Amino acid sequence: MRMTPLDIHSHRFGRRLSGYDPEEVDSFLRMVAEDYESLLRERESLTDQVRQLDRRVQELASNEKLLQETLVSAQAMAEQLRHVAVKESEVLLSEAEVAAQKTLDVAQRRAGQLGHEIREMRGLRTRIASALRAAIETHLALIESLETGADEDPVADGTLAYLAQAKPGAEQTGRS
Repeated sequence: MRMTPLDIHSHRFGRRLSGYDPEEVDSFLRMVAEDYESLLRERESLTDQVRQLDRRVQELASNEKLLQETLVSAQAMAEQLRHVAVKESEVLLSEAEVAAQKTLDVAQRRAGQLGHEIREMRGLRTRIASALRAAIETHLALIESLETGADEDPVADGTLAYLAQAKPGAEQTGRS
C-alpha cells in the first residue's frame, strides 16, 4: 500500500523509555511529508507531461504517415502527368506532321498546276508570236504589193479600177 503525505504526517510512533525526541521526530516527519508531497506533485506533473508528449508523438506519427501517403500519391500523380504530357506531345507531333504533309501536298499540287499553266502560257506565247508574225508578214506582203503596184495605178493613167466584190463568207471570217 502506498503512503500519502497525510499518512506520514499523521503517523504516531509508540513511546518507550529512552526513545527519540518527539518534537524532532514530528519535525522530521513534517519535512519528509512535504518532500514526499512535492515529489508526488512533480511525479503527477511529469506523468501529465508524458501523456501530452505521447499524444503529440501519436499526432506527429499520424501526420508523418499522412505526409508519406501524400508524397507517394503526389509522386504517382506526377508520373501520370508526365506520362500524359508525353502522350499529348506525341499526338501533337503526329498532328503537326500530318498537317505539314498536307501543306506540302497542297504546295506540290499548286507547283504542278503553276508549271502546267506556265507551259500553257509558253505555248500560247509561241502561238501568239506565230500568229502575229503571220499577220505582220501578210501586212508586209500587202505593203510590198501596194508599193510595186503603184506603177500600174489606175488613177494615174486615168482609168478607174473596181475592186472585186468580196464573197459574203469571206467577210464574216475576216471580221471575226
